[in-house]
Amino acid sequence: MNELTLTVLGNATPYPTRDNPCSGYLVTNGDTRVWMDAGTGTLGPLQHHTGLAELTAIWISHAHADHTADLLTAYYALRYADIDRDPLPLYCPPGLADRLANFLTNGPERSPVESAFAIHELHDGHQVQLGELTLTSRAVDHGIPAFGVRVESPEASLVFSGDTAACPALTELASGCDLLLCEAESDQRPADEPPVHHTPEDAGETAQAAGARRLLLTHLGRSVSPDDAVTRAAARFAGPVEFAEPGSHITV
Repeated sequence: MNELTLTVLGNATPYPTRDNPCSGYLVTNGDTRVWMDAGTGTLGPLQHHTGLAELTAIWISHAHADHTADLLTAYYALRYADIDRDPLPLYCPPGLADRLANFLTNGPERSPVESAFAIHELHDGHQVQLGELTLTSRAVDHGIPAFGVRVESPEASLVFSGDTAACPALTELASGCDLLLCEAESDQRPADEPPVHHTPEDAGETAQAAGARRLLLTHLGRSVSPDDAVTRAAARFAGPVEFAEPGSHITV
């Protein structure tokens, strides 16, 4: 039996702290290894666990830099360094390849992003099989094209919210999951504009409504302490609540 495991590479926002990169996670199941979000600074700790040559795929929730910036350095590694492999499958929101190319192009010819990454654009309901893992993506509410993902192995299920306000699509995606990895960047619901993030209370309510077995809080706003976030979420969710400590390794 291959265990489904989650390693927290980092979860700071909107920029890294001294000890915590931005959003990035490694999901493993046997020989299948998926880098979920490639936020600033996550390529370094990723290499404690696997190299780019051994990765099965990268999955990106949305195009904000604290979830994508290390794709730029991964491009240089894949193109010009010591990595020998076919283009790395990259599952990402529409248009992300062109955004990368716009940044990387330094002359009259477009940077050959597709020579480093095999681009697969996500859509609501997108599904892909990677080894024994099934990844199902749903469009969520973040003000830009953004996705959550359900990762299912034969034995367990993990749902990652990406960045989003509480929304029916995420609740449906997380229905009955073993572990909900949910962001809680907002300290409180904005009064004068549509929400684009969960509060800790929202995360608890989403987990409760979905019937998730466990809730793991991540990507906290810088004004929210992990202990406070866990306490606030636990008031809305009957199951276990923990903080996704950077560097932690969780069996789902």
